[in-house]
Amino acid sequence: MVDVTRVALVAEQAVEASFAALNRYIAFAPISSDPEAAPRLLELAEVIRTDLAKLGFSRARVLELSDALPCVAAEWTGAGLGAPTVLVYGHFDVQPVKGEAWSTDPHAIVRKGDRLYGRGSADDVGGWLSHLVAMEAWLKETGGLPCNIKILLEGEEEIGSPNLERFMDAYPDAFDSDAMVLTDCENPSVDIPGLTVSLRGLLEVEVSVTSAASDVHSGLWGNVVPDPATTLLALLARIVDEDGRLRVARRAIDPEWLASSRDVPLNDAVIRTGARLLDGVAPLPERGLTPAAWVWRQPAVTVLSTTFPAPGSEKNAIRRSASAKLSLRIAPGQTSDELFAAIERELRRDVPGGLTVSLERMPGAAASWDYTAAGPAFDAADRAYEKAWGRAPLRVGLGGSIPFVALFGKRFARLPLVLNGVIDPETGAHGPNESMHVGVYTKTVKANVHLYAELAQALAK
Repeated sequence: MVDVTRVALVAEQAVEASFAALNRYIAFAPISSDPEAAPRLLELAEVIRTDLAKLGFSRARVLELSDALPCVAAEWTGAGLGAPTVLVYGHFDVQPVKGEAWSTDPHAIVRKGDRLYGRGSADDVGGWLSHLVAMEAWLKETGGLPCNIKILLEGEEEIGSPNLERFMDAYPDAFDSDAMVLTDCENPSVDIPGLTVSLRGLLEVEVSVTSAASDVHSGLWGNVVPDPATTLLALLARIVDEDGRLRVARRAIDPEWLASSRDVPLNDAVIRTGARLLDGVAPLPERGLTPAAWVWRQPAVTVLSTTFPAPGSEKNAIRRSASAKLSLRIAPGQTSDELFAAIERELRRDVPGGLTVSLERMPGAAASWDYTAAGPAFDAADRAYEKAWGRAPLRVGLGGSIPFVALFGKRFARLPLVLNGVIDPETGAHGPNESMHVGVYTKTVKANVHLYAELAQALAK
């Protein structure tokens, strides 16, 4: 009988040493949105492949397709045909850092207290590395793993996984499994683990307002002809409330869910710290909902850009047109068509002065995702986290959009999808000074050790 607690202790003792690997991986600056970084991503993929082979995985290989950044795949099948196969997914590409005010080198791990700073430290290199540390402990202590494991690491997640479905079609064996553990998700605090069960989707829309065939002199025509710029501002004000939240297409919140969301430690202090608010700036009022309900279950809007004249291009003229690109977060269970139609109705009705208003959907939309995490695999996850964290994970949502999750949900709807990760509210993913909490990482490593054993029993064939 294997002492899983002993394996978890071995993994915990290996945590500090794993920071060197974390530093080595993020030093490649694998920024998938930068075409010049493509050779670095391929080089990193080869390094990871080599490391997986050294760890004891077979068929460790770099998967390539035309016009796509690579994936890395590997497997360990020593548990036999009677054991389940678990796919662990992560991504090794990272967000860009250009123009951000980092206080440390973004492409090196720097420790400050209980946090490790560096781009990719938590999103998502630390996420999948927590699994490699757990797997290495199993192999070192027992010579094997309790279940068969496949690893699939993507190089394009941060640009929306545009080719992931092509990889699924081209390499179906790399994804074939009985359960999937998808890293890259958040814990509601450093003391409370999270299991993600919903995501908001993403839709970008350009709104344009046009009044004339050309710009005209503001001194000659101001006050007698409409200004598209001020009209655009007035129209956009229609779709938000007094707090600046999206007013249209809101969703009804189940009272039982709302009551349970009060357990989420997303209070004013956490919001101020996590969102880097300046002194004196307050979080938005709750207005009968909880912060978790607002950020996980309701649609939202952000202005991405406008065509208002930039400094240095001023002239005393009424511009013929004005436009704004909007980022719309789609609530779980809501479709992009539903949200677009609601926005369009509000912006095109009773337009002042009869100006022309047009809306164009931008490419790259991501569907929302709403999931019921129930069954043997999730009971197994609860037991694993109870042993490592001292409590079962809280079912949480994410306000952001992760296209690969919706894709996995569509392609592998019959399989349990367990979404975990090492992100916490102070991580600052996608911003300057991204960091990973050492305690969160350590507990997640231990939870992964127990998770493989629990899944092996729960899903045994």
